[in-house]
Amino acid sequence: MDNNYLISIIGTQEVDGEKDTVEVMTNGDLVTKNGTTYISYREYSNDNPNIYSHNLIKIESDEKVTIIRKGETESRLILEKGKRHQCFYKTVAGSLLIGIFTDEVNIDLSEKGGSLSLSYSIDFNSDLVSNNEFKISLKVKE
Repeated sequence: MDNNYLISIIGTQEVDGEKDTVEVMTNGDLVTKNGTTYISYREYSNDNPNIYSHNLIKIESDEKVTIIRKGETESRLILEKGKRHQCFYKTVAGSLLIGIFTDEVNIDLSEKGGSLSLSYSIDFNSDLVSNNEFKISLKVKE
């Protein structure tokens, strides 16, 4: 990774009416190949800076994004506007399939940077677990 971009990530999760927001600043890359855009970055643990996950965001179209995380927890979330996908999620406690229904996908990216925002819900056994928003902005490092 060249880490040519400064990446800001804001994730909001609402469970039973209570919201929790996580903000992350990191370095990463933005590459477009054969019409698909990839954002890659590492996300470091707050408890131990030697522990991190590799994250890859694959933007396949203006309505479909796949987020792949590898590390202590692993997941492959497929977010496609207006559709529900069964997705893999692995934690230290075990693996499970969760449902992801995507309400909104907004993409405004170029090689200069830009933004991506997603709004989606997560369900388990068809029961709503949470409503989520994921916003990422990128800018070329000076």
